Amino acid sequence: MSLQKTTALLLLGMALLWPGFSRAQEKLTLEQAIEFGLQHNYDIRIVTKEQKISENNVTLGNAGFLPSVDARYTRDFSRNDIRNQFENNEPRIVDNSTNRGSNASLLLNWTLFDGGRMFINNNRLKALERSGAFFTKATVESTLADIITAYHDVVRQARKINSIEDAIAISEQRVNITQEQYNVGVSAKVEILRAQVDYNADRAELLRQMELLQTSKINLNQLLGRDPNIDFVVDDVIEVANDFRLATINNQLLSSNPNLQRLRINRDIAIYDLRSARAMRLPTVGLAGGYGINRSIQDPQFFGNTIGTNESNRQGFNYGLTFTLPIFNGLEINRQIQNSRIAVDANSLALQREQNNLQSDMSRAFTQYQNRLQLLELEESNVVLAKQNAEIAMERYRLGLLTAIELREAQRNQLVAETRLIDIQFEAKVAETELKRIGSTLLQESN
Repeated sequence: MSLQKTTALLLLGMALLWPGFSRAQEKLTLEQAIEFGLQHNYDIRIVTKEQKISENNVTLGNAGFLPSVDARYTRDFSRNDIRNQFENNEPRIVDNSTNRGSNASLLLNWTLFDGGRMFINNNRLKALERSGAFFTKATVESTLADIITAYHDVVRQARKINSIEDAIAISEQRVNITQEQYNVGVSAKVEILRAQVDYNADRAELLRQMELLQTSKINLNQLLGRDPNIDFVVDDVIEVANDFRLATINNQLLSSNPNLQRLRINRDIAIYDLRSARAMRLPTVGLAGGYGINRSIQDPQFFGNTIGTNESNRQGFNYGLTFTLPIFNGLEINRQIQNSRIAVDANSLALQREQNNLQSDMSRAFTQYQNRLQLLELEESNVVLAKQNAEIAMERYRLGLLTAIELREAQRNQLVAETRLIDIQFEAKVAETELKRIGSTLLQESN
């Protein structure tokens, strides 16, 4: 069997054994991946549900503005043995005397004034809703950045496979040339063996790279919230923007970053808590009212010289105002005010820390971004030179003017240059994506 047929069968066998190959491969673009991820990613779906809860909590009733109205009904029974003694008369004894009672009422409780805490609570609930919205936005943008990075990692691993396949093709030519030279007596057997060893090493590297590609696809499928074994092909290009300016990104960071905005709101929430604690020193005025129906029936009893049934019916309204003024509660109000002040300071520090962290992340990403753009130009020219050198080396080897070691070195230099270029393109894209995430433009671009 020829070497070409052996290689073809090997590659076909690897493909057939690879998970998901039996199904038709779909073409997955970056736009499709983002759209699918926005709809099916589990983190996004969970945080969206949590945001819905925050929205549902913003009501006047939850803030304490509205009254509470309760309907209550009770029905009770009792059974007693009764003995009544009236002066010197014979005692009146009733065994198993029963009493039946029912009570129905409608109760109203309404806080009219609580020191302004209901207004503070309403503002606090609205602030929590806005904070949840920014947390949702931050989660969506972070997930989008992960999807974009995972997608381009698939592109990177697939392109490396193409480079390794090119290297295998060169190794295959070398094996054929060495075999022909051996057949005509101008090459030794050891050269054939050395060429075969290098050829097998390239095929082993291809197997490892195919594993990395499959792992990258599984990671992307996981982020998209779908079956990890779904196979697909991606666009064979990594596009990197080259128009970022540090000052522009810094302005976007301060004005648009959802994490900073959420921490600003959390600081406002801490201030609301402080105001609410102070309002506990003020009086509370409430309105209470109700309407009730009471009915009680008792078995016949002796009343002097008569016997009769004791029945009672009562119905009507009751209402009134309550006034509560805290005088002393173990200095608990002072403790809550002090803790609230500390919480305000802590939230301010958290805001400053996050701003410092984001600016540091932005500077690191921008430095990497600029460096990778410069390296891209250098490595692109290196790849062109490495390919030309490999082609010349192969021709010189074919003519017997170059040793196998020198040919192998030229071949590896081409593979290393191509791999390095692919990695730098990926790293530049990661830095670009990170800058967009920090500047909070990913979601805008996706929309």
